[in-house]
Amino acid sequence: MIEVLYDARWIGPHGIGRFADELLRRLPSLTSFNAARRPWHPLDPVLLSTWLWFERPRLFFSPGYNSPFPYSGAFVFTLHDLNHLRVPANSSPAKRAYYEHIIRPACHRAAFVLTVSEYSQCEITTWAKVNQEKIVNVGNGVGLPFTPAGRKHDPGYPYLLYVGSRKPNKNLPRLLKAYSMSGVRKDIRLVLSGHPDHQMSGEIERLDLNGDVVFANSSANEDLSDVYRGAVAFVFPSLYEGFGLPPLEAMACGVPVLTSNVCSMPEVVADAGLLVDPHDVEAIADGIRRLVQDLTLRDELREKGLLRARLFSWDKTASRTWQVLQSAAAMA
Repeated sequence: MIEVLYDARWIGPHGIGRFADELLRRLPSLTSFNAARRPWHPLDPVLLSTWLWFERPRLFFSPGYNSPFPYSGAFVFTLHDLNHLRVPANSSPAKRAYYEHIIRPACHRAAFVLTVSEYSQCEITTWAKVNQEKIVNVGNGVGLPFTPAGRKHDPGYPYLLYVGSRKPNKNLPRLLKAYSMSGVRKDIRLVLSGHPDHQMSGEIERLDLNGDVVFANSSANEDLSDVYRGAVAFVFPSLYEGFGLPPLEAMACGVPVLTSNVCSMPEVVADAGLLVDPHDVEAIADGIRRLVQDLTLRDELREKGLLRARLFSWDKTASRTWQVLQSAAAMA
């Protein structure tokens, strides 16, 4: 059995945190470590490198985008996307410098770099200027409790659902405007996960959507799956994703999906969802109308979505990851 030191500091409920948690559950031979210092701290590469010099593991593996620097030992890290470079509103001079001076060189020094979609694999390969074989797509997965069987959230009204953050790439201002234009607000509400911020509240007020847009805070996966199952449809017109877990979770719960026709979304959803131009508010609004009014379309997408979701599992992701780690250890 190979010795792999695993950075468990990334574990959390969403995104990278979910990826980190699911891998650790399925790869028990990993030796994990945790610390109060977060892995995205600006000094983490140097502090991590110093610590690894003392530990001397055969292989270091991070499920996130932190890498030891300077460090000559064997390591594998994970670059889920280039969000901080591709979405200016999510970036800053410090983040761009980190990618340029820490992450790009790390792509050359690492034994392998994991990512989660073919889209990200191609984008990272081109940006980092490395051989494509070095950037390995291990995918993402979906599993329990995200299934069509289970309790359905019933707030007393039908609703469309969005699950995700408030980051600019999530395209929430256009989603709100499209919902306002769609003509369905009298019959169906829009439920957004989490809590409203000042900007979101202002946009809802400006569009006169008070009472039509509802916020639901379901942090536990079990509760979240209930909210998915209760939705008429799931709406996710994101401008940029490296993968996009929420549409996959919605499909796995048997909920028809509207999402973007850009970045990784066509790769994840394929023909099992309604794909729209996320820059075109009218296209999003038309998609919402179709999903609400066309029962045949909803049934078709529900069935296709369930079949599509079965292609993705955390067991497959863990198996691919373990194969990469074995190859990296053999090179050490």
